[in-house]
Amino acid sequence: MEDFINSLNNIVWSNALIFVALASGLFYSFKTKFVQIRMFKEMIRLLFGGKSSERGVSSFQAFAIAISGRVGTGNIAGVATAIALGGPGAIFWMWVIAFVGSSSAFVEATLGQLYKQNKGGEYRGGPAYYIEKGLGVKWFATLFAITTIFSTAFFLPGVQANSIAAGLKSAFNFDAVYTGVGIIFFLALIVFGGVKRIGKFSEVVVPFMAVAYVLLAVVIIAINFREIPMIFKLIVTSAFGANQAFGGIVGMAIMWGVKRGIYSNEAGQGTAPHAAAAAEVSHPAKQGLVQAFSVYIDTLFVCTATAFMILFTFQYNVIDPAGGFLFEHLPGVNYGPEYTQLAIESQFPGFGKIFVAISLTFFAFTTIMAYYYIAETNVSYIDHKNKRPWMIWALRILILGATFYGTIRSAELAWTMGDIGVGIMAWLNFIAIFLLRKPALALLKDYERQKKEGKDPLFDPDESHLNIKNVDIWRRIATRFKEKETIE
Repeated sequence: MEDFINSLNNIVWSNALIFVALASGLFYSFKTKFVQIRMFKEMIRLLFGGKSSERGVSSFQAFAIAISGRVGTGNIAGVATAIALGGPGAIFWMWVIAFVGSSSAFVEATLGQLYKQNKGGEYRGGPAYYIEKGLGVKWFATLFAITTIFSTAFFLPGVQANSIAAGLKSAFNFDAVYTGVGIIFFLALIVFGGVKRIGKFSEVVVPFMAVAYVLLAVVIIAINFREIPMIFKLIVTSAFGANQAFGGIVGMAIMWGVKRGIYSNEAGQGTAPHAAAAAEVSHPAKQGLVQAFSVYIDTLFVCTATAFMILFTFQYNVIDPAGGFLFEHLPGVNYGPEYTQLAIESQFPGFGKIFVAISLTFFAFTTIMAYYYIAETNVSYIDHKNKRPWMIWALRILILGATFYGTIRSAELAWTMGDIGVGIMAWLNFIAIFLLRKPALALLKDYERQKKEGKDPLFDPDESHLNIKNVDIWRRIATRFKEKETIE
């Protein structure tokens, strides 16, 4: 089984996917005239605007759900893995994929908003919805939905659960079995509550833990501020092969930087549009901009904070692909959350392992919650008439079982399975958003035009010159916002 999984991973994560991810980000960056820079202030303004309704969550709640999916194991254990397998230069390529990927995130999130539906009194959307309604290709949409259900309910939860177990084992010597039982107990309480419970839980827990984590990283960076130029030089020279120690693994730096970058920030992967679709906004581009900003939070803030803590304190190893180590400071220590735990522990003895274990538990747990929401959305797409309630029950059993299984499996197997899930979804979604790029780019222009006219942008398909089909829900949304405007 492990041989099969490794072989499948090598096919999914060939150099072709790394090229597609970088090329897509560059393409949308130029097509949007670098929206990730031009509209940075607007992203922040929109993040805290808007309110939730009976049908959807607020922009901030949708942002929190997306961040709960993004900020997780990839930011703590994933960064450590990138450094261990690709050297310090992998961090540079994580920055690159975050910067260019922010434009990909704008496109996919805008499409998620545009083609959403009202199902069971809640907004639902995502790649399966925009593939069917935008491209009119039902089999492609169904393929994505099935792939996403298995990826987010079977392949991906194990990575998060395994890292929770590793962190708690290192800090408190907890047995993985008991950790797994605890995780699925609390997860079961959440998954029976629906998207709004997930949104409310995420908007409280995720910002608090992210701020606490970044603040601790800032303290460690401040303690070592004289080393900042040296660390930047190490990262950049290693990324381009100019560093003597890591010059021979430039290809590994690019591969693991992009691989772990996509795993962490999910730009173009197809997961974030599900959360984006749940928001109650007056124009699809609004949520596209908010989701583009969330990529920055994930990689440029949280991932960078982790990388700097590890590199400042030299609490890492770099594996030589030919065998042995290029750099070994921690004999006998595997890559994973332990690098981060030991980095903080070296500065705050008796505190680092405990803090990282708790942070990782919250980050990873909210990520599993987000995975469940995404999987449930795709089950809802397949069972669009709600005639097969057993599918939701089967999904809940699958994600609870996969989470427990991942807790007790080896970290290497868990990460490989997670990479397969991410990779398959990314392949399908990159194809879909490229074919659907025109409405997303047109909506950005429409948004900017209305802003220049001094309006709060509103998308009404009857008044719009864009002539976008299969977006009937927006007629009702536009009517509600107009009525609200009249009352105010």
